Amino acid sequence: MTSKLIAVIDDEPDIRELVSIHLKRAGFQAETFKQADDFLHFLNANEPDLIILDLMLPDADGLAQDMVRDSITAFVNRDADLAEDVCKRDDEVDSLNDQIFRVLLTYMLQDPKNIERALDLILVGRHLERIADHATNVGEDVIYLVKGKSIKHHFETRKISKM
Repeated sequence: MTSKLIAVIDDEPDIRELVSIHLKRAGFQAETFKQADDFLHFLNANEPDLIILDLMLPDADGLAQDMVRDSITAFVNRDADLAEDVCKRDDEVDSLNDQIFRVLLTYMLQDPKNIERALDLILVGRHLERIADHATNVGEDVIYLVKGKSIKHHFETRKISKM
């Protein structure tokens, strides 16, 4: 009986090493990856039994999580500048989600066996993007609360003037 193959994707080397050590001690075969691109290349020749994915999105520094934290901080402190910064970061998350979708779509087209796994990862990206959208909504509400100016649905075209 062969040991189960587990892929670990995380941008933090200490976490990758720690998870890998414990998995190997438990009798699993563990492969670690710093970036999603390396993992996708690995998937062309391997089919892991389990994928442990860094939910902070490797290479994105936990952008959605930072947006949630900053939007709450902006609300508590009535900080319109921080709220504006949160709103600006939404485009970055949207772009990252689009990039993930394109990479995984290409991966699915290369081999139909990959469709189910890739769709799961696409949904993870979509849900993280929605979390960032909610943080943006909080940021927009903070700007309205502090400055009395609504920027919903058109942040890109309006700059927040100092009131």
